[in-house]
Amino acid sequence: MEEFIVDVTAQNAQQVLIEESMKRPVVVDVWAEWCEPCKQLMPVLEKLANEYAGQFLLAKLNADTEQALAGQLGVRSLPTVMVLKDGQPVDGFAGAQPEKEIREMLDKYLPKPWDLKLQQAQQLVADGNLDEALPMLRQAYGESDERVDIAKQYAAILLEKNRVKDAETVLGKILMADQDSDYQQLMAQLELKQQAADSPEIKALQEAVNANPEDTEAAYKLAVQLTQSERHEEALEILLKLLRSDMGFADGAAKQAYLDIVKALGAGDPLAAKYQRKLMTLMF
Repeated sequence: MEEFIVDVTAQNAQQVLIEESMKRPVVVDVWAEWCEPCKQLMPVLEKLANEYAGQFLLAKLNADTEQALAGQLGVRSLPTVMVLKDGQPVDGFAGAQPEKEIREMLDKYLPKPWDLKLQQAQQLVADGNLDEALPMLRQAYGESDERVDIAKQYAAILLEKNRVKDAETVLGKILMADQDSDYQQLMAQLELKQQAADSPEIKALQEAVNANPEDTEAAYKLAVQLTQSERHEEALEILLKLLRSDMGFADGAAKQAYLDIVKALGAGDPLAAKYQRKLMTLMF
């Protein structure tokens, strides 16, 4: 488990202040037993260290027992707080500060929530867990205000999952200035997926439904085939139409298929939410 809080000594200073600050921000709190403002500040810093759960390391340095170290850091008064990144001080303050101001300072150096979600999603993708990575990427994409690098990773997984329509929507929002080689590659994949979307079975069933829109059996079979190709929205639209005319269609199999698709899409999926509402409206 990653440590959140450590005491700095001459023995571990190199590892804590230099090596650790290459990996994540290190917040150094220089304090002493006799210093009253130090006693007000330390619980606030400890609370934040635990809350941020290892996104930064709180390094507590006792100026009385580690005078040489405090001197090397150029400490003039207590308490002194420094933020170290890549072995260098990048920010800090002297004296006790309100929690709000400390948070604002930390926010400049800590990864944003969407960056953490992106890292988790990338790990899930590396482990082959695309179904778990997808909602994580969707959240990161939304929370980051549709940041381009996240948009491309999100679209790539949507394409992998045959969510062609969703991928098209995401890629369609990427501005001309950001349409680099990665974007071109994704667009090429999108076009290939669109061309290959219709299997012979799907084509035959679509023709049957077009020739006879009243052929509910063919429509149901088409929905099943579309589901297997992960073309969920088209399948849900067909099933919804069948349920409008007969909620118990195919001995309840159509309704069950509809619910299974919504469940498979997962909680928080906009498509799932949309079709959950449509079914509720139909039932009540």
